[in-house]
Amino acid sequence: MKPFTEKVIKIIMEIPEGHVMTYGQIARAAGSPRAARQVVRVLHSMSRKYQLPWHRVINSKGEIAINDEEAAMEQQLSLESEGIVVINKQIDLATYQYRLEGNDWKT
Repeated sequence: MKPFTEKVIKIIMEIPEGHVMTYGQIARAAGSPRAARQVVRVLHSMSRKYQLPWHRVINSKGEIAINDEEAAMEQQLSLESEGIVVINKQIDLATYQYRLEGNDWKT
């Protein structure tokens, strides 16, 4: 497994319940700021294998980006079960975004 992929998996696994991160934010934290699409690839191909909390990853606009309505509803319900308010597939990043500061995780 490539080091970038390993970092992405580690970062996603560390997102705490009740918080979200964006694809781009994860890519930057993993060392490749322009690799948001690679984060999508990792989520798509490795979520089951590594039991990733995939539902905690959203786009930079704070939206659920899944086009499949059933999967989007599953993501919304999973987020809501953790106390995250979702309105029209939109999450308030100012309230729920998990942030990195240096090497320490911070809300």
